[in-house]
Amino acid sequence: MRHGIFAALAITLALALLVPGAVAQDDGSPVAFFPQTRYEFSPVLDGDKVVHEFVIQNKGTRTLNVQRVKTG
Repeated sequence: MRHGIFAALAITLALALLVPGAVAQDDGSPVAFFPQTRYEFSPVLDGDKVVHEFVIQNKGTRTLNVQRVKTG
C-alpha cells in the first residue's frame, strides 16, 4: 500500500513539474476559465439563426484579452 501512495505522489509531482499549466501559479498572467466548454443545440431548420453565449472568466491577475474565437 505504501508503494502505491508513493508512486501516485511521484507521478503527480512529475506532471506538475513537466506539464506547463498543470499547476496554477500566480505569476501575474491571465488565466482563462470556461465553466461550460460545450453546448449541444437542439435540431433547427437550415438557415435558422442559433445563438449561445459562453462565459469566459479570468482567474488570473492580469487583463485577459480574447483575440480570436473559433468554432469546433
